[in-house]
Amino acid sequence: MDTTLVILAAGLGTRYGKGIKQLAKMDDNENTLMDYSIYDAIKAGFNKVVFIIRKDIEEEFMEVIGNRIKENVKIELAYQDIKDLPEGFTKPEGRTKPWGTVQALMSIRGIVKEPFLIINADDYYGKEAFSFMHDYLVKNKESDKLQMGMVGYKLRNTISDNGTVNRGICIVDDDNKLEKIMETHGIIAQGDKISSKENLSSDVLNLDSVVSMNLWAAYPEFIDYCEEFFKGFLEDNIDDLKSEYVLSDMIDEMLRKDVVEVTVIPTKEKWIGITYHEDLKSAKESFKQMIDDGVYPKNIWGK
Repeated sequence: MDTTLVILAAGLGTRYGKGIKQLAKMDDNENTLMDYSIYDAIKAGFNKVVFIIRKDIEEEFMEVIGNRIKENVKIELAYQDIKDLPEGFTKPEGRTKPWGTVQALMSIRGIVKEPFLIINADDYYGKEAFSFMHDYLVKNKESDKLQMGMVGYKLRNTISDNGTVNRGICIVDDDNKLEKIMETHGIIAQGDKISSKENLSSDVLNLDSVVSMNLWAAYPEFIDYCEEFFKGFLEDNIDDLKSEYVLSDMIDEMLRKDVVEVTVIPTKEKWIGITYHEDLKSAKESFKQMIDDGVYPKNIWGK
C-alpha cells in the first residue's frame, strides 16, 4: 500500500527569530529535523513525501533540502497561499497572517490520494511514532465513521527550556479513543507546576497530560473535511485579521459533531523541536548523542 508523509513547512517561525527554522542544520552533514523525520518515515514504510511550503521560500527550500531528499524518495510540493480560500470567500484587506494548518492541508487536494501522515517540519517525533502510524494506516479496519490516528506524547517530554509552548491537551478514554483536544497556549513548567494562558486545572494540565504534537494519520477524505470545516470557520471569523484555524481545533469540533473516531497510540518518545533560537543548541546536542549511541548512522543518507 502506498502511504505519504505530509510535512507542514509553511510556518513563518516568528518565535525562532533568525532565519527559517524549518531549515536549521542539526548535524555536520547539514541535515535538518525534516531529514530525520523523512528518514524515519521511509524506514517505517512511507514511500512519498509532500512538502507544504510558501512559494516565496521554494528556491531556498529546494536548495537546502528538497534537491537532496528527492534522491531518496519521491517528493511533491504544495503551496499554502493566503488567498486560497473556498468559493464565496476572499481575503480581507489587511490580512497578512496565514490562516492556519487546516487551510494548509487544503493545498494537497489532488496531490494526496492515499493514506497519509501529517507532521510539523520543526518537530522531531522519534522513530517509533512513524512505525506506529504506518501500521495504523495499513491495518486499520473500515468504518462508517471517519478514522484517524494520533501519537500521544507525555507533556513532560515536549516542553522547551527556553520559553512557552502551545500544545493540544488531550482527554483519552480507557479504549485509547480521543474524547477531546484543547489547543492550549503559553504552557510553561516551573518545577512540577505547569501553567498556561487558559489556566487549566492541574487534573487536566500536568506533566503526565497526553498531548498532540500535530502528528495525525488520516485518509484522503479527511482533506474534504478540511475545506468543509474551514468554510464554517471563515463564516464566523473572516473579518478577524489574526484568527487562524488549526488542526487540533478542527478535530475537536469533529469529535463534538461525532463525525470522526481518533485512536491514540501512546509513546514515551521525547520531543525535540525548535520553537526558539535557543532551542537549536540543545537540539544539535541531542542528535549528536543519538548518532554516538548508534540510533542513527553518522550520515543518514549515506553520502
